[in-house]
Amino acid sequence: MRTIGLFLLVGVLILLTGMFQSWNVALGIVNMGLISAILALGVNMQWGYAGLFNVGVMGFVALGGLAAVLVGMPPVEGAWAAGGGRIILALAFGAAVLAGAIYLYKRMTPGAVRTLSLLALLVVGFVVYRRLFDGAVEAVEAVDPALTGYLGGLGLPILFAWPVGALLAAGAAWVIGKTALGLRSDYLAIATLGIAEIVIAVLKNEDWLSRGVKNVIGLPRPVPYEVDLQQDPGFVEQAASFGLDPVVASSMAVKLGYTALFLAVLVVVMWMAQAALASPWGRMMRAIRDNETAAEAMGKDVTRRHLQIFILGSAVCGLAGAMMTTLDGQLTPSSYQPLRFTFLVWVMVIVGGSGNNFGAVLGGMLIWFLWVQVEPLGLMLMQLLSSGLPEGSALKAHLLESAAHMRLFTMGLVLLIVLRFAPRGLIPER
Repeated sequence: MRTIGLFLLVGVLILLTGMFQSWNVALGIVNMGLISAILALGVNMQWGYAGLFNVGVMGFVALGGLAAVLVGMPPVEGAWAAGGGRIILALAFGAAVLAGAIYLYKRMTPGAVRTLSLLALLVVGFVVYRRLFDGAVEAVEAVDPALTGYLGGLGLPILFAWPVGALLAAGAAWVIGKTALGLRSDYLAIATLGIAEIVIAVLKNEDWLSRGVKNVIGLPRPVPYEVDLQQDPGFVEQAASFGLDPVVASSMAVKLGYTALFLAVLVVVMWMAQAALASPWGRMMRAIRDNETAAEAMGKDVTRRHLQIFILGSAVCGLAGAMMTTLDGQLTPSSYQPLRFTFLVWVMVIVGGSGNNFGAVLGGMLIWFLWVQVEPLGLMLMQLLSSGLPEGSALKAHLLESAAHMRLFTMGLVLLIVLRFAPRGLIPER
């Protein structure tokens, strides 16, 4: 009953938003809340199941956003002709050099010969790689840089980008996990945060890949465009029968289409997460979380299981990132701020209930609602408190300017209250 009551409370808050503000605003909160819930599920898998402290969430979300560009956008023919093939060749050559270095390291006996061989291979390989790569990148970025200046994508339906985003994030998680999962929890947090910054720095600076800070706009949609609905006589007639303006109705219809897609994905991810948690595998993960030494003494491969759950949670975060970029219709690398939004996702998991999938979903919906609504409500509160002060008052100006900080203040306040009165979250783990 507590779980049902809390979800009903969030539903009532969203309904009140629609009644007193706008149904478009309410649907916008629902859509981003569903994405936030999926994102919180991914973090909950890592922290709630296995106790892995991952602070690099935004790096995996950004990889999901990159997948939307690589899959959904059409290829830029001029860029491919100018240097696309050479970029692929350079990347393949770089991968071959790394593979050769790993092979030499494993096959040769330790000593000076192995060290010098590896050094020679890496130095020569790096020089050749840069000669191949730099010229190709300059040629690609010179192709109509105001509009393109990058290779584009495959031109496939944007929905294909969602599983691809999960695969990209999972691949990055495998590489990170193989090198960083042996670290203690605080060092793991520092390592994942640093790697997330590297991923976002690559997206900002490698224009040939995703246009960098010039952004990729006009991503294709999995739902109709508002203007197409407004020009459809049948839709206009149906909107008029409900007493709605066609412009408002078209925006609501598009948002409802996104809601249906996101809800379907959330149901599937939630079902899989619940099945995994209730399985022997899930019980083993919780046993490892609670006491690694005891689990290892019982014959469990702790490092391998940590790698598994790290990959699975990161894949879910990549899926959410692809969905978020699809909803936005553009990729803006500068909007991925690891410290700010990673903190927000962690608040969702902790407030909802770490280790409980329903708690993660509740936290995602509730915290996103507060994140959107607190600033305008805070401004109204500050206007009310300062209404008796004279115009030009320094105190009044300070109070009104402080409304911009209400979001972060409220997140911290909610987190402190929950940790004080419900330290295991609103829906605690059984």
